Amino acid sequence: MKSTNPFRKLLRGSPLRPIQEHMRAVQKGVALIPQLFAALKANNQAEISVVATKIDEIESEADDLKTDYRAHMPSTLLMPVARRDLLMLIAEQDKIADKANAIGRILTYRKMEIPEACLLLLDELIEHALESYSQAANVIEQMDELMEGGFAGKESRRVRELIVKLQETEDSADKLLMRINRALFAIEDQLNPVDVMFWYKLIDYIGEISDRSENVGDRVLLLIARS
Repeated sequence: MKSTNPFRKLLRGSPLRPIQEHMRAVQKGVALIPQLFAALKANNQAEISVVATKIDEIESEADDLKTDYRAHMPSTLLMPVARRDLLMLIAEQDKIADKANAIGRILTYRKMEIPEACLLLLDELIEHALESYSQAANVIEQMDELMEGGFAGKESRRVRELIVKLQETEDSADKLLMRINRALFAIEDQLNPVDVMFWYKLIDYIGEISDRSENVGDRVLLLIARS
């Protein structure tokens, strides 16, 4: 029987298109993070649960795409890239979805309140995380043109420039991460100790979105270097 799986059709057309589809799926979950924290600021636990459920469903969708890619990707590729490198790339993308989902689960399972001293820094950190992801997604969207150019030439230089900007954004996120951790440390004794533990974890997960996004860019750089 002829397969009707649309993912397999994409894979037959190009091993890069499913990676792009996966990154777009991940984006749907990352984009909901501001809604989670808006609901937290409004003390709306019901809305947090609704948004977190959506993120969980999107993470499952992205995970299914990753699993399908691994299962149906040919063992050999007529491309200037290694199969293993592409598998590592989609795995790195999937970790971004995992972190978004982890944030939603914490806010669902435990009623939290944003410490006033961390409020503005938290907003900045979330903004940097989303910007890092957006830049990484833009790099992935350039993969078709990159492949057409044999991972070299003008398109390669343009993608390298995009990745440099991504690295700069992630570096700024790292500095924000240190600042917000210091702010939280300064008021630890004023907060519930368990809340403090979960806030450190939430802050780390938000920072991980920027970090994993940079890793996606680094994986693409590796593809270019090995081609």
